[in-house]
Amino acid sequence: MSRFWTDKIASLDPYVPGEQPQDKKYIKLNTNESPYSPSPKALFAMEEQVSERLRLYPDPNCITLKNALAKNYQLDANQVFVGNGSDEVLALAFMGYFAGGKPLAFADITYSFYKVYAGLYGIEPKLIPLSDDFDIIPADYNNLDVSGVVVTNPNAPTGKALPLSDIEAILKANPDVVVLVDEAYVDFGAQSATTLINQYPNLLVVHTLSKSRALAGIRVGYALGHPDLIEGLERLKNSFNSYPVDRVALAGATAAVEDQAYLEEICGKTIATREQSVKDLEALGFNIVPSATNFVFATHPNKDAEQIYLALKEQGILVRFFGSNKARIGNYLRITIGTDDEMAALTAALEKLLK
Repeated sequence: MSRFWTDKIASLDPYVPGEQPQDKKYIKLNTNESPYSPSPKALFAMEEQVSERLRLYPDPNCITLKNALAKNYQLDANQVFVGNGSDEVLALAFMGYFAGGKPLAFADITYSFYKVYAGLYGIEPKLIPLSDDFDIIPADYNNLDVSGVVVTNPNAPTGKALPLSDIEAILKANPDVVVLVDEAYVDFGAQSATTLINQYPNLLVVHTLSKSRALAGIRVGYALGHPDLIEGLERLKNSFNSYPVDRVALAGATAAVEDQAYLEEICGKTIATREQSVKDLEALGFNIVPSATNFVFATHPNKDAEQIYLALKEQGILVRFFGSNKARIGNYLRITIGTDDEMAALTAALEKLLK
């Protein structure tokens, strides 16, 4: 601890991302990245930007990308906000809509960055327990005295998805606060709440290009919502960093959004591999939480999850182990869906471990 740190810095409990060891080549099934290349059209668009034009600032308003997203979701451009990854979009939303007042409601098992943002902005979390089967119960979000509600759909790290009717029930129960729906994994099999945006002015839907569009390396995320909510995010962004998305990223993101056929192709591959992987893991005795994401949440009744994680790592395969919540998910592993060959390698390694 430095003597120059403020009390705020000293009090933070920062987010810990999935490990990225450099000691050898690994099959990475721990950070929910796509195993497939980005759209060829996106790669070409980014290559075109690597030129003398990099001496110029990017468009601070990200107009071409906003227009592409608005067209894709049948919205207006003023209903779209773009940021440096969905984490930045979430951070601005937490700052703008949830800080400085009542507690913020979100599930007790969900994306762990929410607690980090809450600590950063002095927000009291109101944790709503998932059911024993890891379901979000919409009725538990009724009659809350909170600054807002955050729902991850499909949820992470469990992978479970809510039907659109349940999202709408939560919106109806909380008309006077922002309901943020984080849809990082929605393209892998869930219903998107974007179709409800014009009906609910308190709905903010957040997406990322890191997962289904295979662009984790360029850090682009976005929010969709009522123009008033989007204007609030723009005011915050322009009070902090007017140029959060660079020229190369803007070009690649726009081309990726416009290449819907490629999105459907690689999502289809991922879903097919996920379904086969579930069968393979269940044949080895694992219990799998139903998943609508590009990962599965798995536990084995006769084997310690941490031991499996460490043994796989020794063999060059990384999966995610969550040891911080021993009571509920301490014996679960989150396994990203890789290529068919990568998942076959995982299955083969597990067969040896479980003998």
